[in-house]
Amino acid sequence: MKRGYKVTVVTGKPNYPTGKFYKGYGFLKKRKENYNGIDIIRLPITPRGKNYFTLSINYISYIVSGFFWNLFTKIKADYIFAFGTSPITQALPGIWYAKKHKVPCYIYLQDLWPESVQYMTEVKNKLLLKILGRISDYVYKNCNYIFVPSKGFIHFLTNRRIEEEKIVYWPQYAEEFYVPLKKNTSEGSKESFNIIFTGNIGIAQGLEILPKTAEIIKNDYPNSKIKFNIVGDGRYKHNLIEEIKRLGLEDMFKFTPYQPSEKIPELIAQNDAGFLSLKDNPIFRVTIPAKLQSYLACGVPIVAAINGEAANIITESKTGLCSPPDDAKALAENIVKLSKSNRDQLSEFSKNARNYYEYNFEKKKLFDQLEKFFQDKQNIGGN
Repeated sequence: MKRGYKVTVVTGKPNYPTGKFYKGYGFLKKRKENYNGIDIIRLPITPRGKNYFTLSINYISYIVSGFFWNLFTKIKADYIFAFGTSPITQALPGIWYAKKHKVPCYIYLQDLWPESVQYMTEVKNKLLLKILGRISDYVYKNCNYIFVPSKGFIHFLTNRRIEEEKIVYWPQYAEEFYVPLKKNTSEGSKESFNIIFTGNIGIAQGLEILPKTAEIIKNDYPNSKIKFNIVGDGRYKHNLIEEIKRLGLEDMFKFTPYQPSEKIPELIAQNDAGFLSLKDNPIFRVTIPAKLQSYLACGVPIVAAINGEAANIITESKTGLCSPPDDAKALAENIVKLSKSNRDQLSEFSKNARNYYEYNFEKKKLFDQLEKFFQDKQNIGGN
């Protein structure tokens, strides 16, 4: 919008990750909003809830609402740009609009379907996977271009017979307010080495490694004072807290509920390192979690339990230490090693992080690329 474009966002009612509508929203409440000149149309949906059945209804409700919205909307758009987090079906209203009005449809693919469903939920029903595969292929084939945040996505898409020429690597960025801030040494942070995790506390994040790691540190490195600061909410949070209590590790953890994104840099500045993890499966090996860019932008050393492309970035950028997702002992060793680093070593990690971010993921650079792409392809018609 700041570059002179008229932007309209079509989305649902906010209910992630808690599974219930945010305060002030409802099935029919706040159907239209305006944010800094951006029109937001919020389609009626059911909230995600806390189980797979309510989640499925949530997904279906958006498709149904999107279908009827597409029939009656008076909006005249030149481009459709779908932000493709799960489920892939959320792109369908955009595709239908693009077909109806013969305009280009682009998708920025955050999750690979149907592979994400298969690996994250361990669904083995062949019929269901076949149906999801056909829906996914329909989306991929009916988008003019597919932007991907990781080069590893390209292999999965070409295996589904998607032409490589229509796949564009466009990594994620962090917002401008993610910047290094002066370290806050309040709240006893001088007494311990503080590690922060920010974001969704879900199954995919593989956070069950943290209680195991904390137990190893407590038993094998009793003189190491490590504190894990977990910021956010999500489906796995209750289980994580219960496991920490079961092992008697409450003194090593602090939980803070979901915070506005603008607050995160301040919280990161109170810590000595950022923690990153994902479960180990073929999809996550090619996934780069958005919080990696946030940590890099804030110039914080990183300790990670992760494989694949994200681990390669941390190693290449020389911003921290990595270990495999299921190796609690190796993670404990890396955390203790990082906690014993001197100020110059930690400062070097921090400087490398910010420099790597500015060169590879800086927002203005990436939007320059995106705008040039739109201008170069402006004569593309709808499918």
